[in-house]
Amino acid sequence: MAVKLSIIIPAYNEEKTLPFLLSSIRQQNLIDYEVIVADANSTDRTRKIARDFGCLVVTGGMPAVGRNRGAAAARGEYLFFVDADVIIPRDFIKDVFAEMKEKDIQIASCGVVPLSNKNIDVVLHGLVNAYLNATQYFYPHAPGFCIIIKRSIHEQVGGFDEKLTLAEDHDYVKRAKKLGKFRILKKVKILVSVRRLDSDGRINVSVKYVLVEVYRLLVGEIETDIFKYKFGHHKKQ
Repeated sequence: MAVKLSIIIPAYNEEKTLPFLLSSIRQQNLIDYEVIVADANSTDRTRKIARDFGCLVVTGGMPAVGRNRGAAAARGEYLFFVDADVIIPRDFIKDVFAEMKEKDIQIASCGVVPLSNKNIDVVLHGLVNAYLNATQYFYPHAPGFCIIIKRSIHEQVGGFDEKLTLAEDHDYVKRAKKLGKFRILKKVKILVSVRRLDSDGRINVSVKYVLVEVYRLLVGEIETDIFKYKFGHHKKQ
């Protein structure tokens, strides 16, 4: 039986973060939905936690692979791709659908708020929000931890490009935008972990993502391991 929304979570060793996300989903007061965790063969309790929360668990891989496998198992009219280390504010999904309906949007993302009280994190995420908003009309970006899309469009574009090693989320919405209206939603923001900043360093991460944008503009999408991306490598939770 079809449902309105399929929430798809790629995960790898997320026993410390996944319960917070799944609890925040429960607080959305949703009825017509399902949650799918695409687990990349975790060695911790990720799968057990997902099943204890009533999620469907499928075998994932790197984020693009996990999202695609989750989508293949999904029954929803809409797909909501979200990472295991975010938290969804109360009424988030209700407000997402209200704005998408009001503005006739088929593909969406949103601004970000860091799960941190450090001024530098607020500034960095503010710059991210400004960039997402500034480029949405001509060179769209959507972080993989928050993409909402009609499943029919996902299927038409062939899902995420699993050959890409980084920025596969931005490539995905760039292609999807040709088939539907894309916007960064104004009425909602999602709460995001800063553990990558803690693990890799704020300057290192900032420089890396600037270089990623330059590379994509000058060379094209990233199919090599030039930026040494690792999935689930974080030492700090």
